[in-house]
Amino acid sequence: MNRVRTGIKGFDELIEGGFPLGRSFLISGGTGTGKTIFATQYLVEGAKMNEPGVYLTLDERPELIREDMLCFGWNIREFEDNGLIKIVDGTIAKLGIPSDEEFSLPATGFDLDKLLLELMRAIKKIKAKRVVVDSIPALGLNFENEYDIRRAVLKMVYLLSRAGVTTIFTTEINEDSKQIGKYGVEEFVADGVIVLHYMGVGTQSNRTLHIRKMRATKHSEDLHPLQITSAGVTIHKVEEDYNV
Repeated sequence: MNRVRTGIKGFDELIEGGFPLGRSFLISGGTGTGKTIFATQYLVEGAKMNEPGVYLTLDERPELIREDMLCFGWNIREFEDNGLIKIVDGTIAKLGIPSDEEFSLPATGFDLDKLLLELMRAIKKIKAKRVVVDSIPALGLNFENEYDIRRAVLKMVYLLSRAGVTTIFTTEINEDSKQIGKYGVEEFVADGVIVLHYMGVGTQSNRTLHIRKMRATKHSEDLHPLQITSAGVTIHKVEEDYNV
């Protein structure tokens, strides 16, 4: 099976060398667990390997993403200028405000089909191999009921699969909840589910990663320490000293 290396230190070896090519994967976790950093690092590492990627943001404005990722030494604008990353802005259309981005929804309001058209246009322009959709809860805010949200997620997963890209979706959950996805469909349509946790004990706080599901892959079932440094996300083996 062809696989896509994420390039995230310590992760690929847990999933037989990388994600199965052309499939969709869910990164799920509570606030502050590192979902957006993990997903962006996936695109950045792909760009370094000359595998272009598209970032569909439904939550954070593109200029803030570019600014925040400079903290990890990732110059998103430079990758954009070189045709290795494109950002699709799906954040402010519902407010009736036009976007300055090359790929965005018109200021007439949210429209799923127009959003998907912009996403496919960006994929085609740079011949993208990787896609990030951040996030499903932000997508859900544009719909009035969960049935329409589930249908939107299914449609997006199907179209991205047809496009042949390897996709990461992010979703946010309550740490106290036993749910993996917010709407009860994401974990079933995704080919893999990665759950991030943030645990605070006294004055100490630890992040962990657990691979809940990974189709067509023999994967680790352990709870792995996850560390966020100035270089991004690093996944440690259980037996490693977390502080090393």
